[in-house]
Amino acid sequence: MSKHYETVFILTPVLSEDQAKETVKKFKKALNDLGAKVLHEEFWGLKKLAYPIDKKSTGFYQLFEYTTESITLVNELELAFKRDERVMRYMTVALDKHSIAYAEKRRTKRKGGEVVTERKPKREKTSAN
Repeated sequence: MSKHYETVFILTPVLSEDQAKETVKKFKKALNDLGAKVLHEEFWGLKKLAYPIDKKSTGFYQLFEYTTESITLVNELELAFKRDERVMRYMTVALDKHSIAYAEKRRTKRKGGEVVTERKPKREKTSAN
């Protein structure tokens, strides 16, 4: 039975955007070579970090959502992250059925690279208020 995972990693801001995308391609190829099926990916671009890492306040964020039957795939992927000096941080989580449903819902809301959020309409003031 295949397990569903989501990995987010942050690349150093010293890279150009093209270099960051090339690095992302390298890790996507590594996932495919290890037998994972990449379901979804998002390149979030250069974002401000919550706290400085190695005296850097920004980083390129990338998300991969994938399935695999290999128990060791996540360990091998994280080992590749540790060996690559361009990766500042990474996190992998196993998704349960609720997280999978949320991820699918989130994917369908993305249109043209922009995140569409549902907002409640503002309440209009009436003359009685």
